[in-house]
This record gives sequence, C-alpha cells and structure tokens, in this order.
Amino acid sequence: MPYVSPYKDGFRCAVAVKGVRDSKSNFRTKREATAWGHAREAELKAEQSKDPSESHTLGEALARYRDEVSPKKGGTRWEQNRINAFIRDFPDMAALPLGKSETDVWGKWRDTRLAGFVAPDGTKWRAITPGSVMRELSLYSNMYKIARTEWKWIGASPITDLQKPGDNPARDRRPHPWKEIRPIVRWLGYVTGEAPKTKSAEVALAWLVALRTGMRAKELRGLGKSTLNMETRVAKVAHKMQYQTKKPREIPLSKAAIRLLRPVADREACFSVSADSMDTLFRKAKTALLIEDLHFHDSRGEALTRLSKKVDVFTLSRISGIKNLQTLNDHYYRESSADIAKRLNK
Repeated sequence: MPYVSPYKDGFRCAVAVKGVRDSKSNFRTKREATAWGHAREAELKAEQSKDPSESHTLGEALARYRDEVSPKKGGTRWEQNRINAFIRDFPDMAALPLGKSETDVWGKWRDTRLAGFVAPDGTKWRAITPGSVMRELSLYSNMYKIARTEWKWIGASPITDLQKPGDNPARDRRPHPWKEIRPIVRWLGYVTGEAPKTKSAEVALAWLVALRTGMRAKELRGLGKSTLNMETRVAKVAHKMQYQTKKPREIPLSKAAIRLLRPVADREACFSVSADSMDTLFRKAKTALLIEDLHFHDSRGEALTRLSKKVDVFTLSRISGIKNLQTLNDHYYRESSADIAKRLNK
C-alpha cells in the first residue's frame, strides 16, 4: 500500500513490493500522490511476475558477466573488450529480452560477423574468420551457462542449437632452423649466453625459450626468480584457467631451456616486454627478412612436435596444459606425413 507523507510544499509517496522500493516527491495533492503510488505498485507487481528471461535483456546479462565473471578469469581484458564492443555494435540485439535472443537471432549475428558490417556509429568492421567467430561464441555461450545455472535468468542457451561456422584449418607451419630461426634471432640482436640489452633481443630469447618449452607469450611474461626453479627445472606460471584450478601451471624445462634462461633467471621478471610487443617486434623481424606466414605462436606447435618424440602423449598433454588430446593433435602436432614416413624406415 502506498505511504504518503507531507514533503516541503506538497506530498511524497513511497511504495515497496517484495523488497523493491521506489518513491516520488513534489506532488501537489495527497490524491495525486496516492494515485501514483497505486499505479507504481501495479507496475512493480507486473515486473516481478514476469519470467526472468523477459525482465532481463541480453545486454544486461552480458554486462553482469563482464563485471562479475570475467575479472576472475585469465582472459579478462579480451572478454570485457569483446562484450563492450558487442553492446556498442549490436544495440538492437543487446536490447532484446534474454528469452527473445533466440537461435535465429544469433544466426544473423554469426553471418554478419563472417561477412563484415558497418556499426551504428559508422565504424566499418571487416569480416572475421570462422575461428574468431567460434571464440566469441564460446564467450557468449558461457554467459548463457552462468545465466542459466547461477542467476536463473533463462532456461536454456539458444547457442546450443546454433550451426557453428567451423574452426580455421589447423596450421601445419614449422619454422626452419637455419633459414628462419637463426636469421630472426640474429636480426633481433640476441647474443647467445648474454642477458638481452634491448627489447628486440628479449623477444629473440623469449622465442627461443618458447621453441623449447611450448610456452605461450603470456606465460613467458610470468617467468621470474619467484616462479622459476633452476634446480628442479620447473616453472610455475599463472594461466587463464587458474580461476578454476586454483593453482598455477607447472612446466618442466629441458636443459636447453635452462641454459637459455640462466642469464635472466635472477630477474624479478625474465622478460619485461609485453606479449603484444613480442608479437609486434617478431613480425617486424620476419617482414624485414621476407619470411612469410610465420607467427610467434608457431613456436608452441614446433616445441610440442619436437617434444612428442621424447615423451608419451599424456606427458605431452601435461607439459602443454592441453587436456583435450584431439586439440593437441589437430592444432599443435605438426609433423608431416613425409617426416613420419622417414622415421618409419629408420
């Protein structure tokens, strides 16, 4: 029932429905205040009787996920940037009640991302690869999972039945030891056995370590005297799924990796250059040397392919941190059929 009280030169009305409160002041008469109170009570009751999937929008769900869930994860920045971009670039979709963000709506979003589009603010976005669409869908699918299991905002995810565009073809690119690895390292100014004196030399050392360990750029950034045990040859680094496992990833290191790291092992951080700068400086080097289609991250596939000749697949899974053996085989084991045939004849 509305509560009306005198307020300044008029009246103020306050209402409360199942813990939800609202008020308005400066009514000229008590009758006006009471009428507003009854109308507002009816609105609040109607809102509370709605199914949560109708009372919460897709944008509201994404914003809550961005603020409450993403900060707990390793990919916080990417997730938050992606969600902000979605809310900005697809305002009509973000304004839909969560229950109306159905599979056909997501199908149109998928096709738009694959084809490229012009955002409402005039920004032109080029078409992205199927693999990039899959990564974004994974983020939004997880949001629906949280909204279903924890927030109780929706009964099922519309992305479950969405036809996926498929991932990018698996890369099989391997860097050549003499024609590519050595020239790149030299161009970046790295001197064997010395601590890097420039950012470029740091990138060269980081890449050499990655080629022997399979570590990602962000994991390399986590190496330092507090995370690197030179005696046991084990590195403990933070990883993107640590919010679930509650512990860092342990990476066994070969003697070759230890030799490379020894000149910088006493530093708080072995590498001061950011992960983005690693990629930028690496691309600058390969472009100058006219080397095509080679990425810094190809070091991971190369390292795991080399290590596969020394350890069994389960040990390789533990070294790499990749639990899905199919993913490990499809994306990181890059030995060609011709190379395998040569080994069969030995």
